[in-house]
Parts: sequence; structure tokens; C-alpha cells
Amino acid sequence: MTDRTPDRVSLDRRTYIQAAGAAALGATGLAGCVGRASGTLATRVTDQPADIGDFESLVVTVEGFWLGPEGAEPDDDENTDGNETDTDGGDDDAGDNETADGNETDAGDDTDEEEDAGREYFEFDEPQEADLVELQDGETRLIDERELQTGEYPYLQLDVSSADGTLIDGSDATVDLPGNAPLKFNEPFEIRENTRTTFTADFAPVLRGNGRYLLRPVPSGIEVEYEETTDSEDDGTTGDNETDDS
Repeated sequence: MTDRTPDRVSLDRRTYIQAAGAAALGATGLAGCVGRASGTLATRVTDQPADIGDFESLVVTVEGFWLGPEGAEPDDDENTDGNETDTDGGDDDAGDNETADGNETDAGDDTDEEEDAGREYFEFDEPQEADLVELQDGETRLIDERELQTGEYPYLQLDVSSADGTLIDGSDATVDLPGNAPLKFNEPFEIRENTRTTFTADFAPVLRGNGRYLLRPVPSGIEVEYEETTDSEDDGTTGDNETDDS
């Protein structure tokens, strides 16, 4: 198991919004904002139940994230919602779209590459770890906060490099990453001037028929919140929060 830094704690969403109002922004991403209005993107992760109850711990490592091409239309593919469940239907045969190491591949990879042309990657200064077992019942983990150029984006996609799981009986779990169909969260959002956009990406392990687990996005659990940061110091408030219910 990978040791987790003790001071990386999970915060309730409301607690984070209240505590972060007066926090100073890091310099990461500032260079790309010169000459154009900017806002703040705070990226958080959380976990819906699914099969997380099988685990004593499930530590995922996130190296960075992609933002969908600015101004592109959101993905309306019906299969997006299907990510909440295991599309293999629990069959022992994992199907032709699984590699030898168990990671799932996407049969429509060429199409996805064309659709993702123009996306932008943001690498973290250091890989961020989060134990999904600790991120239940509304708990979230802040993995990044940076200033970006204003704009509209169709999705956020996490770059998860590993998933290290231990089951409640103490045995090691085999947790596959989604291969060429990665953790892509198809929820359009904006980076607004003088505003903190908090994007909470929700994903969970799903038990497959072959006894392995697969990390899946949970579209219904994605949340986007906007918090105005202007005039907050003048009037002593933390700004108005707006939740995108779309």
C-alpha cells in the first residue's frame, strides 16, 4: 500500500466552501492567463456506494486532468449514463474489449480521439492520492486548485495512474483502470471571472463477473458549484454560492 500523507484530509463540501473563501490562490496556471480574464477551478473527488463496501481501503493516484476542448458541445452519447453500472452484465467472459491485464479498452477509441482533439492537459506538481473508502456520505477530497482562463468546457477527465485496493477480509483486490475509456466526466461547466468553480468528480469501483473491479464514473454524482470571490473581504462574507443542477 502507498502511504498517505496525514495532512491530506477529506472535507465536507460546505466546510470547504466556507474555509476556502479566504485562501490565497497558488501560482500554478497563472502564466497561461496573462492578457485574459481568469477564474479558479477547484477539483474534488468523491465516491458513491456501488461496491465500495467490499473494501477496507481503495487508494487511487491522480496525476492530473484534461479539460475538454473549450467551447465544444457536451457529449450527448447515451452510453455516458451507462458508466454507472458494469456493462458486461456480470458475465465471466469479460469480452473482446478487455486487455490481457484486465484493463478495459474502448472499441470506439478512434472516434474518441477525434472528439477529444483540442483538449488540454494539466499535470499536478505532485501526484495526489485519495482513499475512496473515506469519501462516502458526501465527503470529498480536494486534489487541485488553480487559476485558469475563463471559458466553457464540456467535460473534465481525470488521469488516474493506479488504484491500490484491500478488501475487508485483508486480501488484495484487483482494480482495473478504464483503459482507453478513462474517467471522463461529461458535465459542462464554466470558468468565470472572479469566481471559484468547484467540480466534484464522482466515481466508484464496480465488481465484474470475472472477480475483478473496475473504476467507473458516476454521472449522477457529479456536482458543479460556483462561488463569487469579489467583494468577499469588503463585506465579510464568503460570496454567493451557486450550484449547477443541470
